[in-house]
Amino acid sequence: MNAFPLDSEGRCALCRAGLRGFDAAYCFGAYEGCLRELIHLFKYGGVRSLARPLGNLLAAALPLDESFDAVAPVPLHWFRRWQRGFNQSDLLARNIAGRTGIPVVRALRRLRSTSAQAGLNNARRRQNVAGAFVCRAQWARQIQAKRILLVDDVMTTGSTAAACALALKRAGAARVALLTVARVDRRMDASRAAMHSAREELA
Repeated sequence: MNAFPLDSEGRCALCRAGLRGFDAAYCFGAYEGCLRELIHLFKYGGVRSLARPLGNLLAAALPLDESFDAVAPVPLHWFRRWQRGFNQSDLLARNIAGRTGIPVVRALRRLRSTSAQAGLNNARRRQNVAGAFVCRAQWARQIQAKRILLVDDVMTTGSTAAACALALKRAGAARVALLTVARVDRRMDASRAAMHSAREELA
């Protein structure tokens, strides 16, 4: 097993092989420290007012040389949304749409509630979300040959985003780029795990 699945440019093996559903991925920073705490307060603490400052970070990560026709949030399953009271990705997508004037299209629907991705390896993550998303029929015509900006809060392995992007492309989207507030750097996670293991062996 490769302890450092990302290359020096932060690309995983699937990205290097061109096997991701999305065409590009942009994020503001690493999912750690204060940024991680803010996202947790927003997502799990229900502090919806954080959508605006986190939206500022999303806007800072948006490349100036790209243009998009629509913004699409990663959807939650209806039961998860009912439990949480909101979809954090939808709030972020609306924030970006308000800043850019690009319309929001809630084109994606989550067909089934999937297990939490945390703790799963890459293969299990992909299996977990395989076929979990479809494009709503009433939105299909509006995304035909369009450039879609897919918005989420955090990218870990990209499995969820890839499944969403594939659903959009099957419905006719020409290009899908992912925009997140933060990205988990698994090189750092692997490095910390190795250091922790080494300390235990020395203890």
